[in-house]
Amino acid sequence: MSEKRNHYDYLQKASAYDSLAQFFKYSNPNLHVYYYQKHLKYMRKSLMMRNQPNPVQEETQVRFLHTSPDAGNIDIYVNGQTKIKNLPFKQVSNYLTLRPGRYIIEIYPAGKMTDSILNKKITVEPGQSYTLAAIGSVKKLRLLPYLNQPKVSLNEAKMRFVHLSPDSPDIDIAVKDRDVVFSNVSYKQATEYLGLMPLTVDLEIREAGGKNVLLPMPNARFNANETYTIVFLGLTSESPGLQAMIMKD
Repeated sequence: MSEKRNHYDYLQKASAYDSLAQFFKYSNPNLHVYYYQKHLKYMRKSLMMRNQPNPVQEETQVRFLHTSPDAGNIDIYVNGQTKIKNLPFKQVSNYLTLRPGRYIIEIYPAGKMTDSILNKKITVEPGQSYTLAAIGSVKKLRLLPYLNQPKVSLNEAKMRFVHLSPDSPDIDIAVKDRDVVFSNVSYKQATEYLGLMPLTVDLEIREAGGKNVLLPMPNARFNANETYTIVFLGLTSESPGLQAMIMKD
């Protein structure tokens, strides 16, 4: 099943090629120029796609992920209406269906609609799927959007990784005692999706560039026709400790 192209896909590719161009800027001028031209190509594609008329306004799917280690359970309001109640740490809500457009998101301690701990305006595009992650400490709570790509090729699986542990270093995700799958993932970063054959595998989260294992992930299972996001969360030296959760997109 082929994935529908949209300007977010092109923006992601443009960003990846820009990173490659910057990496080779001084060490290999030819590759720098090659990747920078790729970057410009996908920026143009993104602008063209965004400017195309779209008479059919498809609905948007949005879910909320709670990774703030000290916020306690939370209630989430969308445009003044309660949508999610009592969401605990390390949990993701069901998807909400929204019309494309702008929304005000407010987060309160569960059962206490007095002072909000977050108030943020967001814009959602038609036909998209988002994970909105509440991250950081309660005093500096942020809401970050991650674009989901739930479609997957028939009989295959797909997975990505998101680093949301605020006091952890950059990390690598590797097969246990073997090769790195995703390297140098920094806090708040989401990797690209990786296509897989269905399998069960022992993974481990390591400090970037080394062998020090921060968190083992035994028996990680990826089924056919499913898309997954692995989230690294918790704290290195305080409670709650480091954890990983696997969500279906």
